[in-house]
Amino acid sequence: MGSGFVIPGRRIVTNAHVVADHTFVLVRKHGSPTKYKAEVQAVGHECDLALLTVESEEFWDGVNSLELGDIPFLQEAVAVVGYPQGGDNISVTKGVVSRVEPTQYAHGATQLMAIQIDAAINPGNSGGPAIMGDKVAGVAFQNLSGAENIGYIIPVPVIKRFISGVEESGKYSGFCTLGVSCQATENIQLRECFGMRPEMTGVLVSRINPLSDAYKVLKKDDILLEFDGVPIANDGTVPFRNRERITFDHLVSMKKPEETAVLKVLRDGKEQELGVTLRPLQPLVPVHQFDKLPSYYIFAGFVFIPLTQPYLHEFGEDWYNASPRRLCERALRELPKKTGEQLVILSQVLMDDINVGYERLAELQVKKVNGVEVENLKHLCSLVEGCTEENLRFDLDDERVIVLKYQNARLATSRVLKRHRIPSAISSDLVEDQVTDGEVETSCTS
Repeated sequence: MGSGFVIPGRRIVTNAHVVADHTFVLVRKHGSPTKYKAEVQAVGHECDLALLTVESEEFWDGVNSLELGDIPFLQEAVAVVGYPQGGDNISVTKGVVSRVEPTQYAHGATQLMAIQIDAAINPGNSGGPAIMGDKVAGVAFQNLSGAENIGYIIPVPVIKRFISGVEESGKYSGFCTLGVSCQATENIQLRECFGMRPEMTGVLVSRINPLSDAYKVLKKDDILLEFDGVPIANDGTVPFRNRERITFDHLVSMKKPEETAVLKVLRDGKEQELGVTLRPLQPLVPVHQFDKLPSYYIFAGFVFIPLTQPYLHEFGEDWYNASPRRLCERALRELPKKTGEQLVILSQVLMDDINVGYERLAELQVKKVNGVEVENLKHLCSLVEGCTEENLRFDLDDERVIVLKYQNARLATSRVLKRHRIPSAISSDLVEDQVTDGEVETSCTS
């Protein structure tokens, strides 16, 4: 359960985590006993926002929409309205704005601007509006665990960016990133080494995502001086409102996909102005898997899956220390080299005569199949299914090797599936049904 509010155009705004992995959504108006069926129009897991629509005309009778306002200033009062746990009726809690800065959004694990308030936000409050005057100042979405009365609301610029993206493309379009890791240049020796004059400020480019447009334009050791004409300080911040500062990532995230940003760069002691096209970038290891069925491929009892952060979270609350160290490091730090790339791992071994002795090789990355480097799970699947040799060889991380007699392994697969009551050796997203001579053949395509 969560809260929500109506905006113009007969739409309801709520949090993504309220409707994540939904099968059926019902909404109830304040003061009404009737529940109405709602459809989820769009979900943005990164910004933790969702748009719902209700077909029933009866629901919209006497409903007024709320207008979106501005970012409140520090010490301004806001009222958080919603249905927190502990009762069925509407609840209003008041608080003042204590901070406005980029914050880690717990649901989508992204850094976007958020407003910290001193009103308690409890389960059930999520998705409810924070109202200032007669306008919405934000959407309640998370609290700080271990602290008392510290809540966070999603500010209007993020809400507007989400809604305009849905209106333009009909679906959630994502938030842009530059694809660049930067280092602060607060040390004077570092600045002098890269040819920065005393009046210059900026940050040092340390890593560039190969899938980003910046990879073709920027170079390692460039100094980013300005973003769209806004000077970047040596600590990576830009001016924001009245004597406040905010990291320049906020300016990047507010750009629309495929928009161009103008960067002023210092390279080899010379200033240049470069145009970079911004777009949302997918990490090598997905951060979340909401609303998706898991991808898998089973062969001879070996279960192959793409590495995802939710897989690592299965190792418990302390997953960072409890999960396999190498996989964890790669998940958090490694960048993709080409589109569609996945880290494929052997997640577990379903025991059978054919794989005895290999059971300790679980939780390792699969590097090669018969000498061919694995690009993603679909590619691994097609390499295995298309094997023409007597032996099938998997090269894993840590220089480990699995060798199977191919024909025997194929026969063993159906035996393993039957024993473990698994209906299919392959997940539906990897299947392509080819109808040949009235028969359906199942195969994977790379």
